[in-house]
Amino acid sequence: MFNREALREYMSGSLWFLPSLSALAALIVGWLVSQINMGPESESAWASLAFQGTADDARALLTAVAGTVVTVIALVLGLTVVALQLSSTQFSPRLLRNFIRDRPNQVVLSVFVATFVYSSAGLFTVGVASGERVQTYPRLAVSGSLALLFATLAAVVFFADHLAHSIQIDAITKRVERSTLVVARSRLGTCEEPTPVRPGWAVPVPATLSGYVQTVHPEQLLPAAGREGVTVLLVPRVGEFVVAGTALAWVWAPGESDARPDPQRLAGVLEHAVRIGFERTFEQDVAFGIRQLVDVACKALSPAVNDPYTAVQAIDHLSVIFCTLAGRPLGDYVAQDPGNGGLVIIPARRFGDYLATMCGLIRRYGSREPTLCLALFRLLSRCAETVRSDPTRRAAIDEQGSILLDAATRGIDQPEDLAAVTRAAGTLHRTLAAGPPSAE
Repeated sequence: MFNREALREYMSGSLWFLPSLSALAALIVGWLVSQINMGPESESAWASLAFQGTADDARALLTAVAGTVVTVIALVLGLTVVALQLSSTQFSPRLLRNFIRDRPNQVVLSVFVATFVYSSAGLFTVGVASGERVQTYPRLAVSGSLALLFATLAAVVFFADHLAHSIQIDAITKRVERSTLVVARSRLGTCEEPTPVRPGWAVPVPATLSGYVQTVHPEQLLPAAGREGVTVLLVPRVGEFVVAGTALAWVWAPGESDARPDPQRLAGVLEHAVRIGFERTFEQDVAFGIRQLVDVACKALSPAVNDPYTAVQAIDHLSVIFCTLAGRPLGDYVAQDPGNGGLVIIPARRFGDYLATMCGLIRRYGSREPTLCLALFRLLSRCAETVRSDPTRRAAIDEQGSILLDAATRGIDQPEDLAAVTRAAGTLHRTLAAGPPSAE
């Protein structure tokens, strides 16, 4: 399961996988079509689609198509690199993986590669020297190269339109929002209580790799913890960095005992249940999507860019994510085997943790901008409407609102601008004071 999951994540984020498959498919289809013997005087229904020129004409056509597609591929790759560079410098370097994983870009590149491979391989079926096999070349296969050439032309037009739209801030933030909501609506945690503190007799299980924790599967750890009768507490949360040789998890038996568990008995299972990679992924890490949108907001507020409205747009998309999180169970994921006392605890963030990280970073960069403060207060008010029945989350929202109002009071000079922010803070306070909605 671990290997398939890692392979699937890697393939979905690679630019070579789909083009390689398309090249292989082009070779297979070209070979199959070349087996169809269709002369110029054939009475088949497909005869009108067969290429009507000589073998020399076919060779010239295939050579021209292959050369043209190579030029187009170079042009497309150049435009893609420019778009990636602009997006990285203006928005966030963490957005690059979103462009690489963009399926339309992979499909367009696959069409180009398939056309080139099909046309180049077709030269072997009509000969490479003038005058060979004048009457006996696969005419229908040459027509296929023409069809792929028109498909390439359509793909170029589509790519230009898609690229122009994909680097717009609205499309970028919407894509991040959609990817984050998929994770936010999945399993995030079940225990809102604080993460238990490991006892003094706990034994560490060291990490064998350095990198980011990408996925954790407690269902794979629980059988091993049950056999040993121990509690397994993972140290890093999903999305956090771990260093090889440091504690990846702590293991202990219930009650202080001289018979400490052997960490080597769980090391192999832990290595397969916890996937560590060189980058963060969206698979189980909702904080990664939040981080990308926060980066966009902070980058827009930097003196080099100075674009507060882009930051407001990022906050609007963050509002959708946080309103979803506000209605979801959050906290540690706890799996227990009541039969033999095995327990697995996967630490995770609470709603207040997500909120403090998001509001803190944006507030420190933009507390002097009234428009940004108003956008943050709108986000907090929308969350307050969602979590009226949860006192802990309401307290976290109230805390962030108070800090934001204090920062705005110290940062905004004009009384008129500050008055609008104060009114927004009052709206948030009234929403929180309204309490849980009535049962009616």
